[in-house]
Amino acid sequence: MIEIIPAIDIIEGQCVRLSKGDYATQKIYHKDPLAQAQQFEDHGIGRLHLVDLEGAKKSHIVNYKTLERIAAKTNLILDFGGGIKSQEDIHIAFESGAQMITGGSIAVQNPTLFASWIEKYGSERMILGADARDRKISTMGWKESSELDILDFIETWMERGITKAISTDIEKDGMLQGPSFDLYREIKDRFPELFIVASGGISNMQDILTLNEDNIDAVIVGKAIYEGHISLKTLEQFITSKQ
Repeated sequence: MIEIIPAIDIIEGQCVRLSKGDYATQKIYHKDPLAQAQQFEDHGIGRLHLVDLEGAKKSHIVNYKTLERIAAKTNLILDFGGGIKSQEDIHIAFESGAQMITGGSIAVQNPTLFASWIEKYGSERMILGADARDRKISTMGWKESSELDILDFIETWMERGITKAISTDIEKDGMLQGPSFDLYREIKDRFPELFIVASGGISNMQDILTLNEDNIDAVIVGKAIYEGHISLKTLEQFITSKQ
């Protein structure tokens, strides 16, 4: 059964969404991310993907107080990303209540440090952020592109101990036009043992059902919930039916 993971992206302590990672497209959906997280939990959600968009832009953790509040007031499993670039950043994130950390830019820019985190904290607490545009890995809040092919990037990090990855097709993110099914099938076919989380473009329940049929392990859903394309009641019924 595919795991449903709602996303909360944070700027200035508020729940926002972007389109294709463009900060100029910022739209506020909830002024209190904690209230939004509690609403997810009330509908049977067990895990939350929390992204510090300011942190991603500034290259250091910023909204850790929001993480701290959600961790203290919910029982959600929290995976946190955005701006985790130093030992201090990851210490703050874990101390603030994150159970897992997503590292993308750090895996490209300082692979030695990221590898040391996998060894220190364990592969179960570290997630590879494999976000790509035209199959090439992007970094720095998706502002910078690399020449790293997404499949080669994932393979390199699996050889260094990674067992979980979140992959966002940046051109799909926030567009409500469907995810990159072919990309996720290709990743799963090549790395069947990888726990792969599909992200970007989810527009309706059929997208989730198709990913489930493709044996994708989990899916991040953001704007489709906030724009009313997928109701929390529908997600609740889906989760219940699969238990």
